[in-house]
Amino acid sequence: MVHVSFYRNYGKTFKKPRRPYEKERLDAELKLVGEYGLRCKRELWRVQYVLSRIRNNARMLLTLDEKNPRRIFEGEALLRRMNRYGLLDESQNKLDYVLALTVENFLERRLQTLVFKSGMAKSIHHARVLIRQRHIRVGRQVVNIPSFLVRVDSQKHIDFSLTSPFGGGRPGRVKRKNQRAAAKKATGGDGDEEDED
Repeated sequence: MVHVSFYRNYGKTFKKPRRPYEKERLDAELKLVGEYGLRCKRELWRVQYVLSRIRNNARMLLTLDEKNPRRIFEGEALLRRMNRYGLLDESQNKLDYVLALTVENFLERRLQTLVFKSGMAKSIHHARVLIRQRHIRVGRQVVNIPSFLVRVDSQKHIDFSLTSPFGGGRPGRVKRKNQRAAAKKATGGDGDEEDED
């Protein structure tokens, strides 16, 4: 029997495009990658894969009869999930709205995008750096994954982490060095020896 620690999930998380050099698609992908500060095309393909799975699920449910218990149960669960993540409004409570979702709807709900739009970062790329360097928390939990999908009720709890210099924690390395130099200068010692090493 395989030991649990060696187990890996080999399920697909993204799907490569069938035609690798299609100009229109390449231009559209490059625009999205730049606009939302993605690291590589794979991050975009991952979102497209998730969206296609959700749309396929909705399409399958729409083929069933409206009174079908499976359609009612799974359809409501799907719509609830879309509402929870802010992909659909509360008023949009039909499966047809799920089919109208786009990749941009998902990219708008990423932590990286929301940190930038809330004004905590100077640019979308700066937002990614802040998240990766553990400066951002959602509620009490520090999140260092830029692609983290933020729920609607968690959105107002995005803030700088308590240990971060931006959030009132210990000052950063350069600031500490400057403070030491200023303190040394104030006591009358010259800061030349410190600069040499």
